[in-house]
Amino acid sequence: MTSKTPPIVSVVGYSGSGKTTFIEKLIPALSNYGLKVATIKHDVHGFEMDKPGKDSWRHKKAGAVVSVISSASKIGLVMDADHDHDPKDLTRLFPSVNIVLTEGYKNNPHLKLEIFRPEITANKAPLCADDPTLLALITNQRALQSVPHFGLNDFDGVADFLINHFKL
Repeated sequence: MTSKTPPIVSVVGYSGSGKTTFIEKLIPALSNYGLKVATIKHDVHGFEMDKPGKDSWRHKKAGAVVSVISSASKIGLVMDADHDHDPKDLTRLFPSVNIVLTEGYKNNPHLKLEIFRPEITANKAPLCADDPTLLALITNQRALQSVPHFGLNDFDGVADFLINHFKL
């Protein structure tokens, strides 16, 4: 168990920009260096993790404040919340990771990577153009002078950048 909080990096961008796909490809790029990666997906609409009718779903619907499903290969947890938690609050649930990637949390104060594809956003400016927490822009064109840029498929380059930035 590590005693320090792992760095948290939020992957943000306009809807449909490819945040999930980018994270899916960045995880193995970081894992190839022996790093343990955790992810947190921010959901503002509400969700159901388990299927209606399954035991853990039934437990939760019956009033359990925490419902855990456990097997030899994975653990799933659904817990009541009284507010939208900061990713840092959630890192206590996985203390042995080296880095936490979040999807969303664009208004959060954590460092950010923005996926920016002007061709799908009617050439709007990057979401985080004026955000001092923006670490880098992942894009197919130059958009800001203030931060490093990486190509949409440069997962190894972003992994190297994060490793060096956080001294992982």
